[in-house]
Amino acid sequence: MNTEHTIYKLLNSIDYPEDLRRLDVSQLPEVCRELRQDIIEEVSCNPGHFAASLGTVELTVALHYVFNTPYDRIVWDVGHQAYGHKILTGRRNTFCTNRKFRGIRPFPSPLESEYDTFACGHASNSISAALGMAVAAARKGETDRHVVAVIGDGSMSGGLAFEGLNNASSTPNNLLIVLNDNDMSIDRSVGGMKQYLFNLTTSNRYNQLRFKLSKALFKVGVLNEERRKALIRFANSLKSIAARQQNIFEGMNIRYFGPIDGHDVKNLARVLRDIKDLKGPKILHLHTVKGKGYLPAEQNPGIWHAPGRFDPKTGERIISDTSNLPPLFQDVFGETLVELARQNPNIVGVTPAMPTGCSMNKLMEAFPDRAFDVGIAEGHAVTFSGGMAKEGLQPFCNIYSSFMQRAYDNVIHDVALLNLPVVFCLDRAGLVGEDGPTHHGVFDMACFRPVPNLTISSPMDEHELRRLMFTAQLPGKGAFVIRYPRGRGVLTDWRCPLEEIPVGKGRKLKEGQGVAVVTIGPIGNVAARAISRVETDMRVSVAHYDLRFLKPLDEDLLHEVGRNYAYLLTVEDGVLAGGMGSALLEFMSDNGYFPILHSIGIPDKFVEHGCVSKLYEEYGMDENGIYARLRKMCEAYLKSV
Repeated sequence: MNTEHTIYKLLNSIDYPEDLRRLDVSQLPEVCRELRQDIIEEVSCNPGHFAASLGTVELTVALHYVFNTPYDRIVWDVGHQAYGHKILTGRRNTFCTNRKFRGIRPFPSPLESEYDTFACGHASNSISAALGMAVAAARKGETDRHVVAVIGDGSMSGGLAFEGLNNASSTPNNLLIVLNDNDMSIDRSVGGMKQYLFNLTTSNRYNQLRFKLSKALFKVGVLNEERRKALIRFANSLKSIAARQQNIFEGMNIRYFGPIDGHDVKNLARVLRDIKDLKGPKILHLHTVKGKGYLPAEQNPGIWHAPGRFDPKTGERIISDTSNLPPLFQDVFGETLVELARQNPNIVGVTPAMPTGCSMNKLMEAFPDRAFDVGIAEGHAVTFSGGMAKEGLQPFCNIYSSFMQRAYDNVIHDVALLNLPVVFCLDRAGLVGEDGPTHHGVFDMACFRPVPNLTISSPMDEHELRRLMFTAQLPGKGAFVIRYPRGRGVLTDWRCPLEEIPVGKGRKLKEGQGVAVVTIGPIGNVAARAISRVETDMRVSVAHYDLRFLKPLDEDLLHEVGRNYAYLLTVEDGVLAGGMGSALLEFMSDNGYFPILHSIGIPDKFVEHGCVSKLYEEYGMDENGIYARLRKMCEAYLKSV
């Protein structure tokens, strides 16, 4: 942790944007240099999202310099790019606690600061939210309040961004949309929108002349709002003919400015000042460089999106030796998918902009024509997979659990309804750590359990993951969910024969008497250690069952549990409301079993950020927490016999 703050000539005098606005515009480049250096120093020892925030330093400074924040609203799309914003808005001295347990939040949040105007952990929502704020300001008569949405080119591939644009084009508003175009999302951004933005050009001189002329015509009364709209449509048509290129934004009656250099802070501040009071929706298109100002990040922005600890002077990343550790679940997925694809020519892979994060890149390297990165578009990823499945292919659609929330209707309507054979691999299921409540994958089991035709499974270890993947692609298995966590498994010798697991069949891991523990997923390994400790300390015998499948439930196994155990503890890495514990309560009640049942999992609240081990401890999901609950149950059982 960087407890000794560097003394900066200007940055140390800026606690809030009002301090920034006292500076002369000529001083802004120095502010940017110091701000960039501060981000480098802090993130080098307290890891987080890095390259995106370096790329928006000038934009951040210019926005807070020109606009009267927090009265004026800046809505960030995804918080990856907002570290500079945090530092300039009262959190410079606490930025060293970023992403740490009970430190400042990983992404901007109104729960933390009045300068953070909206939740922004998931992509593509800024335009819709900002439009809502702009309309609200107008209805309240706040004619002097400006609203700015900042969105990246990767986020523009999300359907919600287009829905927001469409509404902005037809709803009276004065919204400013800043498009931060760095040709990158997390992996390199893909699709037609990326190429379109790269090619799009518009003359700055033309825009300045048009702006000045319209102001003059309004002043003398020649131009009114209705005539202005008609004139804009006519001018856009002429410009499209002359440029031999249709501007998609101006085709929607959204004024377009750019592209301009997003790293020329003085010019950027001037342009923002010139256009901020223009009536109607408008978009400012910036070209920026992800990782700007730090050469290693500029050269390899994908790796430096979230690089971990590094030496800020040399750029050497501090990487621990993991050669003797179990593999990451995501890497087992990637290797196994390639293995299955060699055996089954119908297998294809789909990911929404996370090929490296979920290891779909392994299939892309082995079979480039059978793997699809669809960009930040989770709903499309699901329906696209459904379309391929309908015509005989076997898609493996890998989406982070928290992002799958955005595709809930697509799963129901476009896959489950027809029971199409799509395998949904939900990476980052359960508590994920420092990215906090927008990224914890804790809702999937409770969300999908009521949906007909879905098989829902979770492997306890790497062997189980491989076997579930093999099982899911066999004929007749239909829609199949496999959820697994971020991080490492437990087996260094993780390769095993690919064998079918009977769908809906759990397994008894050990016998017991009077008390049983039922788990699902990798948290079963934590429970197993707690069981062993309790048995040693109390000289009791506790049964342990790995449920494997939340849906369909293994009714034979649960009848056995209901008949033989008076005390039952369920453990899951997901929300308790509607999850595995709830499913067992329903089964026991429906079948006339009434064990004393307690459940360990996520309570009815949003879990904050922090390392996974600390969060497990906080919610009694670590070995000590499970041990304490289990010990009490064993004590109660011993008293009853």
